[in-house]
Amino acid sequence: MVEQSPNALLVEAIHRLERLAPPADISISTRSGGAGLLIAWGGGDADRLTADQVVFVARDGGIKGRAHQPAPDWSLHHAIYQAYAEVHAVVHVQSAHAVALASLRRSLPAFHPRIAVAGGDSVPCVPYQRPGSAALANAVVDALGKRSACLVAHDGLITTGSSLAQAMSSAISIEFLCQSYLAALAAGEPPRLERAEIALALEKLRTYTRSPRA
Repeated sequence: MVEQSPNALLVEAIHRLERLAPPADISISTRSGGAGLLIAWGGGDADRLTADQVVFVARDGGIKGRAHQPAPDWSLHHAIYQAYAEVHAVVHVQSAHAVALASLRRSLPAFHPRIAVAGGDSVPCVPYQRPGSAALANAVVDALGKRSACLVAHDGLITTGSSLAQAMSSAISIEFLCQSYLAALAAGEPPRLERAEIALALEKLRTYTRSPRA
């Protein structure tokens, strides 16, 4: 089996998340050798998105080549990598239910044990800031200091991970949780789980991610 290049993996990841959002509303990046990042964006003609359209952004923010434009939110991805050495992948997706909850300016609370995928007992919602602004990047970086994911008011969802697979999995899980929470709200505010239950869920998640796979 031929191993896929990092560029090809990013293109594949964009297509995998098309079930959550239109391609133009998805950007995904991975750390590139510690020197910078590779970023793919589903904007334009997603059906023709190829590996050579993935853009490299250097550690200093310089963009290699101008044949293809980076994602409009590349500076947000860049700020996250600069702040957190443990982050190796970032997903920014405007999926329907995450957008709906974020547009209410509400965080996702601990109503389900799966909230642990965000690294705590909630997925915080960052206050609205102008897209592409330093203020937005700073607010997201602050929110990710205690979590691996956050909502952005009137925007969508950002997830991070030590791998592309982890960031992707978190995005899918949190979108489902947003959908479930919004459905529960139709009958009233759902009860919160006790902190001990979330702590147990976090430990189980850590044990799972440490366990070798067959």
